[in-house]
Amino acid sequence: MENKVNVYLFGKKYEVPEELTIMKAMEYCGYKLVRGCGCRNGFCGACATLYRIKGKMELKTCLACQQKVEEGMYVATLPFFPLVKQVYDIQKVKPEQAVMMQLYPEIYSCIGCNACTKACPQQIKVMQYIAYAQRGDFEACAEESFDCVMCGICSSRCPAGISHPQVALLARRINGKYLAPKSEHLEDRVKEIKDGTFVELIEALMNKPIEELKELYNHREIEK
Repeated sequence: MENKVNVYLFGKKYEVPEELTIMKAMEYCGYKLVRGCGCRNGFCGACATLYRIKGKMELKTCLACQQKVEEGMYVATLPFFPLVKQVYDIQKVKPEQAVMMQLYPEIYSCIGCNACTKACPQQIKVMQYIAYAQRGDFEACAEESFDCVMCGICSSRCPAGISHPQVALLARRINGKYLAPKSEHLEDRVKEIKDGTFVELIEALMNKPIEELKELYNHREIEK
């Protein structure tokens, strides 16, 4: 017999196997997930969730595809979080500190409470990358925020109203366009694709049966 725990999904009590994630527990209880789910492995950020344990005051955040159910867990999923997304032309944005002041001035209202970092389900040092953004250190901000899945949980806990994921995305775009070394190998491959170098090969692959494609994929040479 599998061990079961009592959980409360949207105010209704259910008994579910203890090894399930919150997302799988919802499906086990009959919920059909049509939004707020995606990759199911913790890398799309769609399933931002709030929960607390019965008898405890603390409100916790997680991704429903990662967090396992617990006895007495009260669960409520977050709708898509309305992050502030400024419009800009990356071709015109310059790698200067002033760009953050112009587009996301609220980052300079950060009070250093670290609620963003504590809430992050990816254990990213969110407050730290915001500090890098404040100083115009786009390379460090890009590196520190690299694993962000844009779930918006950090922003939901921020008293300053900072849209952390959008700040990080801007930093990564600036870093990729202006600061990171160019990949000559990638540029050469893109040119080959535009020149039609692989058209014949792609058409030949498209005409192969599925089983042969599977065989080619499973025994492909992987570059180390």
